[in-house]
Formats: sequence, structure tokens, C-alpha cells
Amino acid sequence: MPINRQFSLALEALAELKAEIVPDQPKPVPFDATQGRPAAPTLTEVLAEIGSLPREALFLGIASDGLPVLLNMSDPIPGPLLIVGDASAGKTALLKLIARAAQQTHYSTDVQFGALTNYPEEWDDIPTNEHHVGVFPMHHNSARDFVLSLASWAHANKSKQAVLLLIDDLEAIANLDSDALQNFRWLLLRGPARRVWPIVTLNAERYGQVLPWIPTFRTRIFGRIQDGRVAEALGADQASGVDRLEAGIQFSLRENGGWLRFWSPGG
Repeated sequence: MPINRQFSLALEALAELKAEIVPDQPKPVPFDATQGRPAAPTLTEVLAEIGSLPREALFLGIASDGLPVLLNMSDPIPGPLLIVGDASAGKTALLKLIARAAQQTHYSTDVQFGALTNYPEEWDDIPTNEHHVGVFPMHHNSARDFVLSLASWAHANKSKQAVLLLIDDLEAIANLDSDALQNFRWLLLRGPARRVWPIVTLNAERYGQVLPWIPTFRTRIFGRIQDGRVAEALGADQASGVDRLEAGIQFSLRENGGWLRFWSPGG
């Protein structure tokens, strides 16, 4: 399966990775016979096999051929990322995986992240370190203040440091006050060019509540969506097979007119 050029670094950069990442034959996804489904290796195992990633690479998952799916944080073309799926599709788990991967593969001077969520207790297992700016409850003024401060930082940013704005539930942030929403919209439109990457989840069944926001997400990562009409409304087609994805660990995104499926490593 080819590497997604939009999400991955150039092939020349990937060639610098350890040779063992490119086996002679496609690497099969491990299968967990006890669960009756593919077994996702742990993030630590995956990153140990990959070795050092280029500075600009943000790890999103592992494709079925064993190659990593990466976001080039120096290229703003993909724009903000929307992770969309059914309630049990693993959206929050993928968001947290991206945070943990950033902690394990980057210096805090290169990448930091902050998370906005209605359920901050779900983030208690994310290590608190210099990468971790904070977890901000949606209903608290700290969420609004973080969006405002991040927009201010992005306006002035001339450094190579990147900040991940991880938002668990687009519908919830849409309820912030007008000042925060104005700054959030600016971050969606201009953030990636200023090294701020919004990565946002959405419950697919509730997409109608946030229709005006969806077009700002040029890049969409699909988890399992069983209702074909909902999937189509969000940009998936029949070829995407999003209704057949393994809930919780498998995702799909567009790749040069086709679809790239990838796995989210376990904790």
C-alpha cells in the first residue's frame, strides 16, 4: 500500500528511517485469536520498531503494510484534522494516542499539546510533562482562555515549535463564547501555517449540529460509521468501507483519490 503523500513526509525523508521498517514483503497485521480481531501492537512497540522519526513528522498510526502514517507539520496544506466516527469508533483513543506519540518522539521544544474535553478524567493516563500544556474542561473558562492565548501565540509565532490543539468533540467547542469561536475559526483557517494543528473529534451521528464548521476541515480521518448516509454526508464514499472498520482501532483517510486504512496502536 503506498504511503499517503499528503500526510507522510517525502519518500527521501522516510528513507532515513531504520531499514527494518521497509520489509521485503508487506507486514501482516497481528491477529488476536482470543478477541477474534486484529491485535494492535502497543505504541511503544511500534515506535521502537520504527526508530527515530524526522523532526517534522507527527505519528498518526500504522498502515497494514507496516509503514507509519505521518503528518508533516511543516506543510500546512492538509489543514486541520477532523476525526469522525460513531460513538464507539475510538476517536478519543486516537486523539490520546497522537498526544502520547508526540511525547515519545519529540522534544517539548519541538511539539507541545493541550486538550479541550467534556471529560478531563479520560486524560488522566496521559503523562504530565513539558509537552503537556494542560487538559481544559469545555465548561470552564480555562478552555476559552487557552484558545485565546493559543491564537495570540500563533499570530506572533516565528519559531519551529508546533502546538497540537486537541479537541474532543467539535459540537462542544461550538458552544463557547463568540470571542473564543472567532479565534478558534482563525486557528482552523490559519493555524497550520503558524504551526498550530487543530485535531478535532466529532460524533458522526451529530454532524448536523455543526454543519457550518465541517467544510473548514479539508482532512478527515474516518473511524467506523455504520450509517452509509451519514458517512456519505461527511465525505466518505462506498469505496471507503468505513462501515467495515474495526471499531476502536482502525481508521481510514483519503489517499490520492483512494483510501488508506491504518491501525491505532494500543496503550
